[in-house]
Amino acid sequence: MGEKQFKGQALSWQVQGGVIELALHRAPCNELGSLSLAELEQFASALDNLEKNAHALIIHSELKPGFCAGADLRELYEQSQAMETSKAVQGVRDFLERIHRVLNRIDAASLTTIAAVHGVTFGGGFELALVCDLIIADKMARFCFPELRLGLIPGFGGIPRLKRDVGNAVVRDLLLTGRSFNATKAQQIGLVSQVVAEGEALRAARATTAQIGKFDRQTAVVAKQFIKPVPLDELRKEIDMFCELFSRPAVQAGLKKFVESTEAQPYLP
Repeated sequence: MGEKQFKGQALSWQVQGGVIELALHRAPCNELGSLSLAELEQFASALDNLEKNAHALIIHSELKPGFCAGADLRELYEQSQAMETSKAVQGVRDFLERIHRVLNRIDAASLTTIAAVHGVTFGGGFELALVCDLIIADKMARFCFPELRLGLIPGFGGIPRLKRDVGNAVVRDLLLTGRSFNATKAQQIGLVSQVVAEGEALRAARATTAQIGKFDRQTAVVAKQFIKPVPLDELRKEIDMFCELFSRPAVQAGLKKFVESTEAQPYLP
């Protein structure tokens, strides 16, 4: 599974000049469901060979609305309605454990990883960006954890990774208010390393990988292992907490309200 190129229904990747570019392109806004997860798992398997001849990874979106709107809540709701609560919770746990394995693999990759984001970077999409070593955002990017409106917490590793990267006060603000931060605010709190003009995030990420490529790769690997440990214990606790919350009636009511919304972008706060 070491192919240098792949084109799937939800994402694609290619390798050029020692840089892997992973592009998200599942309309309407790269919702992360079973299809996206299966293709992300293919990518994680391919990484074992891909990273041997690469020094950097860029994750970006080809879709205009944004980087990623988060988990596929419609799929989650439909699956939960099709089975009894205990089986639905087990299904959610299986999904979370699979996506955590993928994200942990990217988090710990022996590459310098960059999320080049624009527009909507919410929920699971925000969590995908947090896996990366650097986030480069265009000025229209917005970051948010809207899960509280569904009676849930982020489930793809968002809380432990956000705690690793920024202060607890910021974590509480995002988590408990559900409000969104713009790119300028995200840079002020240390979440985003660069803010660039609209539509320029991918170009800036490519320029950054060119700079990274000038240095000794093994030194970068050692430095990353030292300054960016994967918070495995907290990630496991997050899965347990999410599954406990998911069984509550308030969550089913929140998902139902989301699915039945007539708004064009119901994930917006």
